[in-house]
Amino acid sequence: MNFDEIIDRVGTHSSKWDMMEPIYGVSPQDGIPMWVADMDFRPPQCVSDAVKAMHDHGVYGYFGDEGAYRAAIQWWMKERHGWTLDKDAIFTTHGLVNGTAMCLDAFTRPGDGVVLMTPVYHAFARVIKAAGRQVIECQLALEAGKYRMDFSAWDAQMTGNETLLILCSPHNPGGRVWTADELQGVADFARRHDLLLVSDEIHHDLVMPGHRHIPMANIGGVEDRLVMMTATTKTFNIAGSHTGNVIIPDPDLRTRFAARMAAMGLSANSFGLFMTEAAYSPEGAAWVDALVQYLDGNRQIFDDGVNAIPGVTSMPLESTYLAWVDFSGTGMAQDDIIDRVQSGARIAANHGPTFGKGGDSYLRFNIATPRARIVEAVQRLQAAFEDLQ
Repeated sequence: MNFDEIIDRVGTHSSKWDMMEPIYGVSPQDGIPMWVADMDFRPPQCVSDAVKAMHDHGVYGYFGDEGAYRAAIQWWMKERHGWTLDKDAIFTTHGLVNGTAMCLDAFTRPGDGVVLMTPVYHAFARVIKAAGRQVIECQLALEAGKYRMDFSAWDAQMTGNETLLILCSPHNPGGRVWTADELQGVADFARRHDLLLVSDEIHHDLVMPGHRHIPMANIGGVEDRLVMMTATTKTFNIAGSHTGNVIIPDPDLRTRFAARMAAMGLSANSFGLFMTEAAYSPEGAAWVDALVQYLDGNRQIFDDGVNAIPGVTSMPLESTYLAWVDFSGTGMAQDDIIDRVQSGARIAANHGPTFGKGGDSYLRFNIATPRARIVEAVQRLQAAFEDLQ
């Protein structure tokens, strides 16, 4: 595994590289894409070998017998997260944005309120609005540079029209790994307001040293209202496979979800299933362990460099490979900040307001790229704000 390898992704239909000029005005010829949440690394060899085996066989037919695929998911969750799950609880969706949309379709009605703890992954609000549901933004409190859940304030916001809560765990974009007490607070909040709880845990394997992710399924008192969402796609950089898992412990909720899956005629693509089975293995685990160490090194370099710019602060990253950077201390307007980053530093980063309330003054930077690019990005950002030095 060579995470320092520079792989040319330009002209390969890479959203991250080939769409940054139309969207951000940053050319891939001299720009650094730090927006879309995929990595500039090859997946582990076991995943590539699985795709090669499909190619060598040469027939790309319908996938049958999911026994080994489901067993691989069970093994990974037990070995890596201490979570024992029923194989019959696993549904495979076309990625987890699709999984979120399926939950909205199966468990809510048009006009229902859907609770988000903002700022949070922007696709949640997008699919909620597209489904004709109402986004209810419960803003996270910011204390000592970290996000905290403010249940008393959120209790006061509830009107009774809310039916579902989406939790992002670990948190994107803030990088928080929620503690057991915080997760229990979420479970209690969901029960208090009779909310179905959808826990998106797509970043659960990408946890920095010194922190530990706890699956919501291991928190008590929520089994009858819980939907878990996991995937190999972020962990192993195979987002193009569009394969995710919606895992539902409760039999009644499972039946309702299965009915909507059947009504829509949804089934998984065989490439994603083969890749998932290969990834959830000892070889895949060793690769992830090396990846996390590498990302932690990138994190330190990026944070040290960005935090050296007066008025700029990168939130301490406990998980994910997404740095959440606050520029409010510069006293500059958001448009001016964006112009310096995009036109000056020639870096494409996600704009904070798209993540909802609390995102103003922030940009999100993807640090899952070869270290040489991280060093270059830091130098460019420092140069773009050199008048503040």
